[in-house]
This record gives sequence, structure tokens and C-alpha cells, in this order.
Amino acid sequence: MTWDTEFAISIIPRLLEGLAVTIQATVIGYLVAVVLGLFVAILRRIDYIGPVVFVVFEFIRTTPVLVQLLFVFALAPASVEPLTIGVAVLGVHYAAYTAEVYRSGIEGVAKGQWEACRALSLPPWRVWGAVVLPQAIRKVVPALGNYLISLFKDTPYLFAITVGEMLFVANAIGTEAFRSMEAYTLAGLFFLAVSVPSAVIIRRLERRYAAV
Repeated sequence: MTWDTEFAISIIPRLLEGLAVTIQATVIGYLVAVVLGLFVAILRRIDYIGPVVFVVFEFIRTTPVLVQLLFVFALAPASVEPLTIGVAVLGVHYAAYTAEVYRSGIEGVAKGQWEACRALSLPPWRVWGAVVLPQAIRKVVPALGNYLISLFKDTPYLFAITVGEMLFVANAIGTEAFRSMEAYTLAGLFFLAVSVPSAVIIRRLERRYAAV
């Protein structure tokens, strides 16, 4: 099969629509992951609740995300949009990873900081909001950024549950026109166009916070 430049140009708008869905799923799924992951990391420090939370999210973390997507999609009511399912599953799956990142940041807070909070009888919301989390989150920003890129690269799995992201669109184009090379090549280039600049930004964040 030879490369058809005219055909490649003609399919760019459709691929960009798919890219928009990909970015939407990435951003919303990532927001779910960072918020839920923080909540999980805090819950893990609570007696009795912590071990249960650990077992649940360890199971999620060690199970393939594709299997999770297909399982939830099969059980979800028909009225729920595939994109909603995909965003929720990706968010929860990556929350299992971000929770570990937060946990390492929280454990990195000096023991004296915790002791000082107890000595001052600070309420829990002040301990976490004013002392622990500002220090912990600053330390783990680069690692959280890496998971943003990983989540973006995992969005093609949404193809399996009929979400119209970029790979889904590329496959549809190839099926309709019997020309897959241009569609898949452009899809790969669009993924690179987003992920490479993102990786550069993350590397800069790592250098900025390296001494923290």
C-alpha cells in the first residue's frame, strides 16, 4: 500500500475530533485519579479502614485496565455513555497508582512535624491541610505528572468499549476506505505531538523539585 497524501489530509479533521475525545478522557480521568488517590492515601492511615482500602486498590492496581473496562462496560446499564464508563474506570485504576505516590510523599514528612501538630493539639483538618499535604504534594508533583502521560497513552483501550477516541476513529476510517496506513500513522503522530511536549514539561518539573 502506498501513501496517499491527499487522503491523509482529508482525514485529519476526523482524527482531530477523535483526539479531542482522547484529551477529554485523559483530563477528566486524571482529575478523578489525583483526587481519589489522595482520598485513598489518607484513608489508608486510618485503623481498620486502611487494610480494607489497601486490599481493594491493590487488586485494582494489579488487574489489567483493559479487563476492568470490559467488565464494567458489560455490567453497566445501557443508558450510561461508554465515555463515562471509560473515564471512571481509568480514573479509579490510576487512583490506585497516585495513592501510592501520595503515600510516599506523606511518609516523607518529617516525624517532628507530626509531633509538633500533636503538641499544639491541632485538629485533623489543620494538620492535613496546613502542614502535611502542602509538603507531601510538592514532593510528588513530578511523579503525578508521569501518570498523566501514562493515562494519556492508555486511552486507546477505550476503543474496546466503543468510545470514539482517536484509535477508534482511525480504525473506522481504515474500515470505510480500506486504507489504514494513513489513519494509523497520523494517529501515532498526533499521540507523539501531545505526549512528547508533556514529557518535556514533566522533566522540567522533576529538575525544579529535585532538591525538595
